[in-house]
Amino acid sequence: MTLSKVLASASALAMLATAALADGTVGIAMPTKSSARWISDGNSMVEQFEAAGYETDLQYAEDDIPNQLAQIENMITKGVDVLVIAAIDGTTLSNALENAAASGIKVIAYDRLIRDSGNVDYYATFDNFKVGVQQASTLVDGLKERFPDQKPWNVELFGGSPDDNNAYFFYDGAMSVLQPMIDAGDIAVVSGQMGMDTVGTLRWDGAVAQARMDNLLSANYTDKDVHGVLSPYDGLSIGILSSLKGVGYGSGDMKMPIVTGQDAEVPSVKSILADEQYSTIFKDTRSLAGVTVKMVDALLDGGEPEINDTSTYDNGVKVVPSYLLEPLPVTKANWEERLIATGYYTMDQIK
Repeated sequence: MTLSKVLASASALAMLATAALADGTVGIAMPTKSSARWISDGNSMVEQFEAAGYETDLQYAEDDIPNQLAQIENMITKGVDVLVIAAIDGTTLSNALENAAASGIKVIAYDRLIRDSGNVDYYATFDNFKVGVQQASTLVDGLKERFPDQKPWNVELFGGSPDDNNAYFFYDGAMSVLQPMIDAGDIAVVSGQMGMDTVGTLRWDGAVAQARMDNLLSANYTDKDVHGVLSPYDGLSIGILSSLKGVGYGSGDMKMPIVTGQDAEVPSVKSILADEQYSTIFKDTRSLAGVTVKMVDALLDGGEPEINDTSTYDNGVKVVPSYLLEPLPVTKANWEERLIATGYYTMDQIK
């Protein structure tokens, strides 16, 4: 046997040995790379699953529903042991998950609840109602700080994508704080636009949010100032801020309104340091990936994953047993402690 054949045989044996050592294959379906947080989620899961001995198949669908369906079906065909899915539209996966169940493949909904299917085994996410509470609480804190003598505060409301179940939890959590203040006359929604059917932003699109903010300003604020904007996601916040800056807010005598956010994306952290965006909500994707790895370990060992919520997340067919992680509000006062000291970002990434 020639040396090249010996080396080839050795390489093939090594590959077979590696495959034999793997504890299983995890199919990971992510929605898009257009948001930095999903890239971070994907990287964290691949790193932690592979460190735990699993092979991974990570796919991004770029917010294209048929593309995500095809990716999931392909993972099922290839015989993954578990599917971890962050759905683009949580109502479109029922047929695919029936196929997964028929093949004995367990399904974990990741951060976004998969609806209308009995074949969702577990859900790993953050406390999404609390995210909304924290967004509204930081909004009110900012209003008190920047506009202490200007009640009622004029505030406009933005919601997330109506096809993302989380968007309703964020909005409801925020309104649990804001509605009593609206009822008391401390906050005025000058446009009158309220409710997810009115304020939702399809696909979490920042350009759509910017265009809507433009319209709100031209229709309602020619003779008064807006003091705050409830934004549920950093990508929307950047668009909203562009609209506000476009008509002069943040310059001269026009104070920048208080604008919230979520996901602690780098552009928004920089915006907070520049006194534009006021706050964001930090959801540590490393922790969420860690919880998901533990769920998979338990499932493939024939055990029961650890959960801490058995009542909140009814997907229309079943209440999905869930593990909820704690979100953390981030402002200019605490960003280093929460984002740098924890190792989530380096200082070079922010400054």
